[in-house]
Parts: sequence; structure tokens; C-alpha cells
Amino acid sequence: MKIFITGGSGMLGQYLNIELSKKFEILTQHNKNAGNSADFNSIKLSITDYPKLEKVFQDFQPDVVIHTAAVSNPERADELPADKVYEINVNASQHLAELCEKYKAKMIYTSTDLVYAGYRGSMLKEDAKLIPVSLYAETKLMGEVKIKETFDNYLMLRVALQIGLGLNNTTNNFQKMYNNLKSKLPVKLYTDQFRTPLALHESARMIGELIEKDIRNEVINFSGSERVSRYELGEILCEEAGFDKNLLTPLTMEEARLVYKVADVSLNNEKLKSFGVVPKNLREMIREIINSRT
Repeated sequence: MKIFITGGSGMLGQYLNIELSKKFEILTQHNKNAGNSADFNSIKLSITDYPKLEKVFQDFQPDVVIHTAAVSNPERADELPADKVYEINVNASQHLAELCEKYKAKMIYTSTDLVYAGYRGSMLKEDAKLIPVSLYAETKLMGEVKIKETFDNYLMLRVALQIGLGLNNTTNNFQKMYNNLKSKLPVKLYTDQFRTPLALHESARMIGELIEKDIRNEVINFSGSERVSRYELGEILCEEAGFDKNLLTPLTMEEARLVYKVADVSLNNEKLKSFGVVPKNLREMIREIINSRT
């Protein structure tokens, strides 16, 4: 089976390159930074260069497209012109869907848990109210809508908070926390923001499982099973890695003057598990993250 990965130099993309190349023939796309894509069958192009993108489909003939390329967090989206964010997150997603329909490929689209209303309760199901509060989340949801309007051979994965250690100069909040605690530096963590974290390497493994299943036309919460605050996540990391919990400082989103106060987008993942794709528990995922660097 042939798999085309967009955003192959990103946080998740690099883990997908490693995991999916074990089973499938992959072609992984990057733009400015190659990451580990250079170690695999890869192509350098902008996701908005539509003629070159179509040539990829003509030449490679993918069976599945995993679309992770995006302006991938609220802070980055706010730094860019809104029309550029829209072009990358919405128009490029629609164009990819049109190419998938034309060339008979399935599309797996990585959306975000931030599309949900963050004040309507916890462990949200796929039919929960959608109120994205940032430009990033709004455009990721619009990407979902455009794909659904285009064709029906898709899986929308509303991806929970990704934890893990970035490869080749990619980083995230979990890694910053890990590095600070390892260096015995203090860390401020929210006590009033709740998510259902999923490790990057576990996400890649589970996407590999989904590829091999005959599932289409579905929106799926793609998350771990445990609801934790950022502070509780830090406590678990300290317990598993032997870091000093006294380095953790509790903080509220209001005290931090957080721009987007998303209190709770913890996800119910029973639908995901109903397809036979079951994430490991949070402590096990964190132990595997720690062991990957020891």
C-alpha cells in the first residue's frame, strides 16, 4: 500500500515517517525544513503549490493520504496573516480532498480537539458542540467542512494534546516541561485546563492501524483515555521520571493571562476503541517517552 504523508517534517509527521515506513511504501512531503524526511522517500514542495501536488498524485498514485501539514497551533496562526492561515489550513485541505477523489485515495485528516467548546463539560463525544475560539482551531474545523463537502472517503481525526519529545528541532510544551524538570528548573502549569493526552509515537502507531481498516466517512476523537490537567500531567511525569515535584508551580489560565482560555476539551474515545484501535494508558506512554531518551 502506498501512503503519502503531508507535513512529514512536523512533530507528528516525523513519527509517522518512522512508523509507517515499517509496513508501507511511503512518500513524505516537507517544505522549508526536512526533519527526518530526508531519511525516507521524500519530496520538497509547498502544500499550496497545487500543480506540483497533483504531479505527486500522478506519479506516486497513493492509496492513502495522511494530511498533517498545517499552520499547527494558535500562537503560530496569530503571527501570520489570516489569509495565509486560511490558504494553508482550509484551501489546501480542500484541494487535497479533490485530488484524493480524482485519484481514488483515502484521506486521513488530522484536526484538533480545540474545535470543541471548551466550557460544555468533559470527555466530549464527537457530536458535542463545536465552538473553536482561535483562528487556528476555526480553520482546522473549516478544513473538516471542506473535505466533507468534497467526498466521503475520509477519516477526520480530532487529535488530542500531543505529548512527547520532538525530533530534529521540533518541540512542544511537553518537551519544554521535560527539559526544564530534567535541568531542575521550575515549571508553571495550569490547574484548570483539561485534556486527554496522547503520545506522538502512539499516535503514529494508531494511525498505522486505522490505515489497514475499512473505515470511511467518519469523524473520530483521537485521544488517550485519561482526563488530566496540565499540572497533573506534570505530576505524572515527575513520578515516572524521578523529577522533583517541588519544581511544579500551579497556575490558573486567568493568572497566566492566557489568550484562549480553553478549560476542558477532554475527549471520549469510545468510538475510536470500537474500531479496535486502543491507546495505551497515560503512564505507560510517558514511560515509553522517557525510555526513548535514556
